[in-house]
Amino acid sequence: MASQDRGNTIYLTEQEAERIRKRAKERAEKCSEVKNNEREPREATPSIQQATGASLMADMGGAPDPDMIQAQGGTLPAVILDQPYPPCTVSLDELEPMSITDLKMETRHRGKKLAIKRASPVVGLAVRSWCMVQDEDGKETERLEFGLHKLRHAEEVLELTKFFVIKEPYFTMTDQGEATIRIDHPSDLVSLTEEIAENEIKDATAAEKAATRCKNKGNAALKEQDLPEAFARYSEGLKIATEHSISGLARDIARNRAHVSLLLGQLDGVLEDAKASLIREEDARSKDLDSKAYFRAGSAAYSLGQYPLAKKLFEEQQKLTPGDKDGKTYLKRITARQREQESGTHDFTKMRVNLTKARSRVDVATFTGNTEIKDSNSMGRGLFATRNMAADELIMCEKAFCVVWGHDREAMTAMTYDPRDDRIRVSPIGLSKAIVQKLLSNPSQIPPVMQLHSDHQRDEQAIYSTHDGPVVDVFRVHDIMSRNAFGPGTQFGEAGARNASTGLWLHAAYINHSCVPNARKEYIGDVMLVRATRAITAGEQIFHAYDQSSDYDARRAALMTTWGFACACALCEAETSESKDTRAKREELRGEADAFVAREHWANAKRLSIVKAQRLARGIEETYSKERYEGLPKLAARSIQEWLAKAKTRKL
Repeated sequence: MASQDRGNTIYLTEQEAERIRKRAKERAEKCSEVKNNEREPREATPSIQQATGASLMADMGGAPDPDMIQAQGGTLPAVILDQPYPPCTVSLDELEPMSITDLKMETRHRGKKLAIKRASPVVGLAVRSWCMVQDEDGKETERLEFGLHKLRHAEEVLELTKFFVIKEPYFTMTDQGEATIRIDHPSDLVSLTEEIAENEIKDATAAEKAATRCKNKGNAALKEQDLPEAFARYSEGLKIATEHSISGLARDIARNRAHVSLLLGQLDGVLEDAKASLIREEDARSKDLDSKAYFRAGSAAYSLGQYPLAKKLFEEQQKLTPGDKDGKTYLKRITARQREQESGTHDFTKMRVNLTKARSRVDVATFTGNTEIKDSNSMGRGLFATRNMAADELIMCEKAFCVVWGHDREAMTAMTYDPRDDRIRVSPIGLSKAIVQKLLSNPSQIPPVMQLHSDHQRDEQAIYSTHDGPVVDVFRVHDIMSRNAFGPGTQFGEAGARNASTGLWLHAAYINHSCVPNARKEYIGDVMLVRATRAITAGEQIFHAYDQSSDYDARRAALMTTWGFACACALCEAETSESKDTRAKREELRGEADAFVAREHWANAKRLSIVKAQRLARGIEETYSKERYEGLPKLAARSIQEWLAKAKTRKL
């Protein structure tokens, strides 16, 4: 992830870091020892009582959370990233049933499915939740744990219903050595609604009554703003109405579900349901209802950035209700977005003026016409200029695929330990959760996200959906976020690394690193602008700096830890050939210069202050060999030189 302001660094004591490593390694050893062992039966009553008590304690905030650790400035979650495994990519009807008694330790039961019912309250912790479950006849009891992605629309998935089917269940151990069924990928857990039994629906009349009851329950839930419940009830009613060919009722429910899906951000579903709800009759009521459907579909297409489709849908809406002002407003906005998308003619001044903490996501289109994605030899895929561009010219303007601001409730920073390289990293897991949620809501967005670089080998034949719904590999999402996310800065007063704003920009993610970049980033809300720092010729690769630390050793370590590569740019080559004493002296002077800049504001600079700043700048400059650094940036002098430039301008 692109580096944040180093003024607010999170770090662990050696003892805490070692405790995380030890915990992960001990669990891995225990799991290895019991692999393929038969499951040991649990006693139902004490197990359920234990879960009930733990749930009460968690709700009251009185139970210790084993995932919370002490770090600089307070506590935060520690997430141990186990060896990744892929989600199940086949439908339920292709899996063979199994029972709880068939479970084997440290085993992913491929080709199997396990039907269960929740038997206890859910214990909701910071990064995971758990409960006790039983088989369908209640004879066997086992622990079920849901990992980081345990929420759906801010609600615990395990609390949405009592009945589930687990696809290819993974039976393992907790960090405390307790056996548990573990869910990591949300698509591996299929929630079952308490549907009306098929034998209760004996004819079309009974089916219509059942579907209507579901519709009314959905309407009631919508009135109470319980959107997940409304969506579930509409889905149940739509299934019944569709299976029994009750077309009018099916259209009504689909139209209502499209409205709820729009509110939930499930935009792909809006397009499908709105189309299914069209009546296409000439009477006034039918036209009015179809107008609503086109409006909802057009709104979804607009939010997905599909502006030609959105224009077509709103034009159809206007034919049915020509006086609708909201539709006309959307058509004007679509014209503006298409102009931005084609030519990059954005009104950045207006964007900045309208930006507020409450309106932090800007309504603009992405412009990438000056660039293309190509292979870049040793650097993998990269972004290249398609035409000549002058210094300071706009290279691209991109709206974030997903951004989590430090003031959002979704923001969450954790210390993550990856046993694959034995490294502990600061990770914005709130962004990872938000990306997964968006992909689950909009499966059409899964392929472009999953094609980004990660430690996982890209599967050209990857399966992203089954009959049961979208399939999202959460381990790959985490790696993609870690390698490709950016920090858009403290635009709205976020304090530091513990609540830093982070986001994912899909096109900008292809820009490779250089310590001598030819491009720079700036942000207006969730919009990233990339400008040329010098003249760029057509066919030239675009570079920006992932880490701008003047400390060569710190910069090299950050690039290796976060992105997994060693930079070989001209600046790194120059610094590599220097002595450690020279670099240490430079960093000492840079520290003095930064302290001076923090202490002395340039707007109040006196003559003596300017003289002192000039002396500091000269001292840093003298640590750089003129021949070796000709044409290269002198990073350590950056802050003091900027201060001097502003102070001198002020004096003039």
